[in-house]
Amino acid sequence: MNKRRLLIASAVLVVLAGLAFWYFKSGDGKPKLQFETGKVEKGRIVAKVTASGLLSAIVTVQVGSQVSGRVAALYADWNSPVKKGQLIAKIDPALFQASVDQAKANLAAAQGNLAKAKVQAVDARRQYARQKELAARKLNAQADLDTSQANADAADAQVAALEGTVGQTRAALQSAEVNLAYTNIVSPTSGTVISRSVDVGQTVAASLQAPTIFVIAEDLAKMQVDTSVAEADVGRLKAGMAASFTVDAYPGEVFRGKVRQIRNAAQTVQNVVTYDAVIDVENAELKLKPGMTANVTFIYAEKDDVLKAPNAALRFRPPPSMLGDGKGAVPAAGASPIAGGRPPGMGGGGGGGGGQRAAGGRPGEAPDRRTLWVLTGEKPAPQKVKTGISDGTYTEIVEGDVKAGDLVITDALGAGSPNLQNLRRGL
Repeated sequence: MNKRRLLIASAVLVVLAGLAFWYFKSGDGKPKLQFETGKVEKGRIVAKVTASGLLSAIVTVQVGSQVSGRVAALYADWNSPVKKGQLIAKIDPALFQASVDQAKANLAAAQGNLAKAKVQAVDARRQYARQKELAARKLNAQADLDTSQANADAADAQVAALEGTVGQTRAALQSAEVNLAYTNIVSPTSGTVISRSVDVGQTVAASLQAPTIFVIAEDLAKMQVDTSVAEADVGRLKAGMAASFTVDAYPGEVFRGKVRQIRNAAQTVQNVVTYDAVIDVENAELKLKPGMTANVTFIYAEKDDVLKAPNAALRFRPPPSMLGDGKGAVPAAGASPIAGGRPPGMGGGGGGGGGQRAAGGRPGEAPDRRTLWVLTGEKPAPQKVKTGISDGTYTEIVEGDVKAGDLVITDALGAGSPNLQNLRRGL
């Protein structure tokens, strides 16, 4: 029984070896090329740039405290609507009221000293006038006249000094009153509170910078999207261009806006340079909220009923066997095109990225000149074409000897093809 199985296995191996020998002999020892193809079509093509961004209110105001102290009361909370000038928080005013009272007392004292100095100055001037009159009649000594004049001048100087002291104390009182007024924190604009950073009883310190207590959005019915557009795509955008976007909160709804400006300040993150394209958005239903992530699409060109070819065909590079001397090097294309998608690792794939661009050209080709390999009859033939806009999957064919329905090669498998070697390695 074992001998019979061994004979059957040997016979099968001999048959398989014969078939393999016949296959390679009939094909000159090389498997035929097989092609994956796409079709040239007519239709609509839309060129887009995609980017992500964040929603925010057009005007957002951070409300802080000018003075340090304990938060005595809060009159607004998250999502509270507020009006301009409305009291929204209060810092404990006890210390500031004491400073005002002290400044008022200092001012009263300074004003009293000034009044006393003025009376003394009037008396000194009167004494000087008497001495001057007596001196004219030679009834007193010159020393008495000089002393009375010095006393009068000193009294006038004292009045001037005390007037300065009164000014200082008045300024100190004004400063104390301003600080007291700062304990009442009012809204600088009408809007909606979107953030509150403190609680009642918490102490805020304003020694170096004003601590933020509230963040107020001026008008949530009008918002903006700040998008990060790659430097390769920013040249396609301009102010006034329409844009659409989606947010995760409403995945089935498309929101629309308009580009307000493209800011010149570049932002570099991990060597990637982007620019901020600001989009104005109407939010009358208040569905959109600050901080939401927006997936934005800018349409910079669109055409109807144009001839278009798959980007994979424009990127296709023929294997060496397709560029031979014609002695059987270019195999017949009678083999069925490969159906379905190609295995991982194979070149010539289609599909664009965020900013959708036309397929890359070959060295020496102009940016808008490409080569398509068209299956005409039994053999592939190269056709030079001029390209237009691209949507990342298809590219417009502006000029060239191709027509709708032509099969164009997007990939090749067979002798001399690196993709066949990849398949053999299991890539």
